[in-house]
Amino acid sequence: MVRIRLRRTGSKKQASYRVVVADQRSPRDGQFIENLGHYNPRTNPPTFEIDRDRVAYWLEKGAQPSDSVAQMLRNVDLSAERAKLRETSNA
Repeated sequence: MVRIRLRRTGSKKQASYRVVVADQRSPRDGQFIENLGHYNPRTNPPTFEIDRDRVAYWLEKGAQPSDSVAQMLRNVDLSAERAKLRETSNA
């Protein structure tokens, strides 16, 4: 199964993360399919930037977000992108 999850970057005790699409069986910092954005919890407030169109695309293809990414995606309203994809796929 394909998952949308976090990939750790940064040095020791200064973590930042990339939001990636990866096979569920690959290791946390291993091979990934596509980089969708990044998350930096060390800034105030935490920085979360993501390519919303690509996230909507992968969700339509059946990718499952991890718990932490799902929580972040709830804060970013993706309902408009999902509706747009449904319209184009039905046409």
